[in-house]
Amino acid sequence: MSVAKLFENMAIGNMTARNRIVRAATTESLATRDGDLTPELLGLYGELAWGGVGTIITGYAFVTEDGKPSEGALGIQDDSHLLRFRSLADVAHENGACIIMQLVYGGSKSKLATDDPRWDNGGRAKCPSASVGHFALPPLSQPNTTILGASSVENPRTHLVPTEATADELAVLADAFGDAAERAKACGFDGVEIHAAHGYLLSQCLSRRFNKRQDVYGGPLQNRARLARECVEAARAAVGSDYPILVKLNAWDEFDDPAGKNGGLSADESAEVAAWLVDAGASAIDVSGDWHAAAAPLEAGEPFFAEFGARLAAELPVPIIVTGGWRSPAQIEAHLERDGIAGVGLGRPFICEPDLVARWQAGDMRESACTACGFCQKHVGIPCSLRQ
Repeated sequence: MSVAKLFENMAIGNMTARNRIVRAATTESLATRDGDLTPELLGLYGELAWGGVGTIITGYAFVTEDGKPSEGALGIQDDSHLLRFRSLADVAHENGACIIMQLVYGGSKSKLATDDPRWDNGGRAKCPSASVGHFALPPLSQPNTTILGASSVENPRTHLVPTEATADELAVLADAFGDAAERAKACGFDGVEIHAAHGYLLSQCLSRRFNKRQDVYGGPLQNRARLARECVEAARAAVGSDYPILVKLNAWDEFDDPAGKNGGLSADESAEVAAWLVDAGASAIDVSGDWHAAAAPLEAGEPFFAEFGARLAAELPVPIIVTGGWRSPAQIEAHLERDGIAGVGLGRPFICEPDLVARWQAGDMRESACTACGFCQKHVGIPCSLRQ
């Protein structure tokens, strides 16, 4: 079996990775309360780099204190962790991998721990993810600090009702993404990824389900994409012309289908947004989405968003990474050859086998042992049922 393309270098901006395989950003819940690095995280990323992956995208790092999306998330909200974050970049580089920091503002999708200071004094209700120690506010309750949203629309997964951000607050938030990108570059990270997918704030701004605004950040698609564009522009101004800025973008809304029949972002709209983000300075687009919504590919055992990724690769002048559903080197090689995409993002397979790429490179071409059982999503620290 020839997998020559799989092990070609992948270039994004001034970064060159040793292969086209990306460890997709994964929520580890292993950072300290204020978002600092821990030995467990350092060991995890070192193991991934040693295992042969070309590029590591970190679990999300919040850019402001009120934007923390979950307990144990990394934080790049100020300068306090920069020396230790440099050691994270170093451990990746020492083992041959590139590393990109993912930047996020959680918004109403934030999962608040039981002792999170953002709680109000009212009741607390378990949410479906309670097995990992996360709790959600009951419907229409409010946290005791501002969690910004595009509009004050209750999140159906967390039941949080955010405070509708003013236009000035959204402009300040865009600057916070720029500041965070500058910090990541100073720490030695090879690039940043702006998280505009998976229902977090930037994703919510794009969606008509969550964005009911009547100002310059609401209404037509171009307005709904304004905050994401401004975040990219702020980051580009902060890091210079060649530093890699990726954007993680839903192929279509996680609460919808590709046609956007339920009022969310459609695939056609997402393609239009991707083009605007490239014009704003994005170096690459990382295609993702809610894998539960990708019914047909899921049932067929195919990558979830390959078709949309191929579309963007044909339409845009930047590298396209497609995340979700990859399991075998033959499958990846075929899509790299056929679709024109630059790379593929894997999440759960690396939880199961951190050395998966090294195994493939050594000639063992069996597909990932991951069975997609979901065990890793239900426990802190992303343990694998097959590694217990």
